[in-house]
Amino acid sequence: MKKFVLAATVLALAGFSAVQASEVNTIKNAAIVAVQDSAVKTPVKLEELPEPVTTALKSDAYKGWTATEAWSVKEGTKEYYLINIKKEAETGSVKIDKDGKPVQ
Repeated sequence: MKKFVLAATVLALAGFSAVQASEVNTIKNAAIVAVQDSAVKTPVKLEELPEPVTTALKSDAYKGWTATEAWSVKEGTKEYYLINIKKEAETGSVKIDKDGKPVQ
């Protein structure tokens, strides 16, 4: 979740920045690059998560953590589940693909 907030902040700041040029004639070979967040997040009920994903959440790696929310994310060619987890006062999120493997 922290990475998502950081990425959103960077994109917001990039959108607010402006480039000023004194003369248009001095720019000859300028390339314009547009970056768009192509990730599509769809809420998923925890009980509707695929079996490999729920099995991964029950593994020792997430022992003591409880899933609180989940989304199906399609980001370009990648598809995975983004799951918010909680352990006492700590919170976090994990990305797991449909086969139950962590996504980097």
